[in-house]
Amino acid sequence: MIPARFDYDVAESADHAVELLAAGGGEAKLLAGGHSLIPALKLRIVRPSKLVDIGRLSDLAYVKDGGTHIAIGALTRHADVASDRLLAEHCPIVSYTAAQIGDPPVRHRGTMGGTLSHGDPASDMPAVMLALNADLVARGTGGERVIPAADFFTGVFETALAADEVLVEARVPKLGASTGWAYVKANRRAQDWATVGVAALVHRDDGKVAGASIGLVNMGATPLRARSAEDALAAAASIADAAALVTQGTDPPSDHAGSSEYRAHLAQVITRRALEQAVAE
Repeated sequence: MIPARFDYDVAESADHAVELLAAGGGEAKLLAGGHSLIPALKLRIVRPSKLVDIGRLSDLAYVKDGGTHIAIGALTRHADVASDRLLAEHCPIVSYTAAQIGDPPVRHRGTMGGTLSHGDPASDMPAVMLALNADLVARGTGGERVIPAADFFTGVFETALAADEVLVEARVPKLGASTGWAYVKANRRAQDWATVGVAALVHRDDGKVAGASIGLVNMGATPLRARSAEDALAAAASIADAAALVTQGTDPPSDHAGSSEYRAHLAQVITRRALEQAVAE
């Protein structure tokens, strides 16, 4: 199909992008890698009055040591996140997950900011940000603000970003030696969206599991934390018993990839595998 008519502007900086968005009156959309937006335009699922191209803003493509955290620029390509040594050393679940996104063409065009701002509950990285308790930095006409990942995803393809805001950075914590991690997903083909995905962080104390953070992919309208399973692990439950609780508070969809009942069962299986990997990590 052919997209509806729209105007096209190229932003010269992040601040210029904010100005262009504000001038769009809430009807403008940002274009970075375009792997999600362009298909939606073709299907006329979205009909923005203006596209603001930020794909050339090299100052938003970086991975930096922020002291207690690692800062990832919003225009950092997935392939660069996957191969970054700083992330591999301090927060390897992020670099590992980036390497699982789509296929090589997607990873070389898609960006960290794009996959988060799109707000797709079937995307890999949002659940990882949720499990990490990451902070997301937005810039708008009122300046910058830091949004916890727990507050960022508000609905299917919806986020806490205002119409004039640009996501400029993601900040992920440095994981210590006592934290194990895993990201496990099930999909029909390598490049498909996850039918179900689980990001798991396990915190150990004196060789025992002292707590866990579990992020779920495609188990509701947003990425979700599996709070009941986390609480069970903190109370010394077995991995199998904790995994059995993972679907509490979820609303898995039914689609061509499987029924909600199938997803619920798959989530329990994938969670058990992810937790076992994280403990062994």
